[in-house]
Amino acid sequence: MRGPATDPQRAAGPRRARRTAGAVASAALLLPLLGAAPSDALSDSELRQAFEQAAAEYDVPQSVLLGVSYLQSRWDGHGGAPSVTGGYGPMHLTDARTALATAPHHSDGTEDPRGDDARPPLLPDVQLPQDAELPARLKTLTRAAELTGLSPEQLREDPAANVAGGAALLAAAQRELGRPLSDDPADWYGAVARFPGADDAATGVAYANDVFEVIRTGEERFTDAGQRISLAPQPHLTPAADRLRRTPEAEGTECPATVSCEWIPAPYEEFGDSDYGNHDLGGRPVSQSIEYIVVHDTEGAWEGVLDMVQDPTYVSWNYSLRSTDGHIAQHVKAKDVAWHAGNWYVNAKSIGLEHEGFLAAPDAWYTEAMYRSSARLVRYLAKKYGVPLDRQHILGHDNVPGPTTSTVSGMHTDPGPYWDWQHYFTLLGRPFGPTARAGSAMVTILPDYASNRPEYTGCTSPGEPCAVHGSSAVRLYSGPGETYPLIKDIGLRPGGGDSTTGVNDIGSRVSTGQQYAVAGRQGDWTAIWYLGQKAWFRNPAKAPTAVPAKGLVVTPKNGLDSVPVYGRAYPEASAYPVGVPAQPVSPLPYELLRGQKYVVGDKVPGEYYYAVTFATDGHKVVVGKDLYYEIQFGHRVAFVRAADVKVSS
Repeated sequence: MRGPATDPQRAAGPRRARRTAGAVASAALLLPLLGAAPSDALSDSELRQAFEQAAAEYDVPQSVLLGVSYLQSRWDGHGGAPSVTGGYGPMHLTDARTALATAPHHSDGTEDPRGDDARPPLLPDVQLPQDAELPARLKTLTRAAELTGLSPEQLREDPAANVAGGAALLAAAQRELGRPLSDDPADWYGAVARFPGADDAATGVAYANDVFEVIRTGEERFTDAGQRISLAPQPHLTPAADRLRRTPEAEGTECPATVSCEWIPAPYEEFGDSDYGNHDLGGRPVSQSIEYIVVHDTEGAWEGVLDMVQDPTYVSWNYSLRSTDGHIAQHVKAKDVAWHAGNWYVNAKSIGLEHEGFLAAPDAWYTEAMYRSSARLVRYLAKKYGVPLDRQHILGHDNVPGPTTSTVSGMHTDPGPYWDWQHYFTLLGRPFGPTARAGSAMVTILPDYASNRPEYTGCTSPGEPCAVHGSSAVRLYSGPGETYPLIKDIGLRPGGGDSTTGVNDIGSRVSTGQQYAVAGRQGDWTAIWYLGQKAWFRNPAKAPTAVPAKGLVVTPKNGLDSVPVYGRAYPEASAYPVGVPAQPVSPLPYELLRGQKYVVGDKVPGEYYYAVTFATDGHKVVVGKDLYYEIQFGHRVAFVRAADVKVSS
């Protein structure tokens, strides 16, 4: 998903520019936002004391309280701002109020989610939902207020009160289960499973398993307010845990056994004038390999998003992940092709994950429960389908290239600069770090998320500064200093317009984990090759924003001044059989110039999945002889023909 479209004045496409007949093809419910004023940060001792006092007052083991808080927020307070589901403070107590979305997911810009110009563009238009009754998991702060006698304002704004509210909820759950208020953390498994207010027992069990894993291994970190909190490990802690059992709703899902998962199928239906939705049947990985996993955010809340993916006139993705507790719903089997990425080549080779969240709301933060659940799912899928765990295969939607020149400016930009890629890859078991000696000819972008706080604008209104927040992104300039203009992206602005600090403007920024060839160094500044230009970013030795790396790079073959760059790796015309129209191998508006180098992600054959009809008997996978290299060309990946370039290390 993305925030405001680059060109919001899109025309309705010839197909599907219709509203669903009758009532509700729901868009997302926006949750928050109660506008609590940020409170003054607690000191280290004050926050620790808040956990100690709450544990003593409500007879909850402090390790249990700390473990639950870590899984909710990693002990962060977020300045009193609510999460995507209206969760506040270190305990993520939820106080969500419904509001209507202004732009449904995948229908707010010019991007065709299928990204296949062999078919008319899919530009879905859906009705906004009506207010809905909030489930219990979105009203835990109200319950905490009843139990503690504290006001909702105190529970939202005061971290110490928030911790007390969480302790009260745990104690109440323990009593409801008929369990003693024991000093032994192992006795609290059931209460922990109830804490997030999950809709089903399996989700509660998965959540409790995560909390007790945190308690067993221990954690220590500085919070977003600079407070040092630690939880000593208890490696021998063995609660009487419930085994995560498959529910009837989970039957047939493709999920690891360590997460709570249910099957909510996206419809494969024919309607209208031989139109159909909202995905294509396939035979992956036998018919074609799965090479990518694409991370999205939903730009809306859980219930509305589930309504949309079940609408045949809308689009689809493979999985949705819930913020409050990490629960997963699968909608499209891995063998089939969901319409989510805006590039048909990537769709045909990828699995799409939608995370409950908002790109342009930096303080509508993602929970640790969702990060962990997502990481487990991605590890499982990557192992099953042989997807490398790196940033050229685990893509953000904002890393997917426009398939043709005309589509570049309309591509989506989620999950955006506030998704914590370093933490995510640490959970994947592949943390980023240096892989070469200082002074290497290649770097991995790696700013410190919490202290890296570039200015962004446009989160609430055009040109207005966004809330100051940690970020995975690093800004690029045309020279070694912030007085130089930002790098320009001729694909986003064909007339040569300037890049901006807009939260949706990816023309002049790189992101954690991406790798680039070094083009120069000057003082605290490092230059990389980016979109055919030398792009500079601040990289001081004492607080680096990139680390040395090694790998393969491509550059034009001898005798070539430039080579074309592509947004998809399609076969040559001679590879298409009779009855399958040859797709154009059309270059993007960029060039890879002589002397420039770009990091290689993979070598792949030209490939095209022909699927333009509801009946599957005419579907074909076309594989050519031409080979391509996937490269990290700008913020997005791209492709170059192997015949045009030479590879070096």
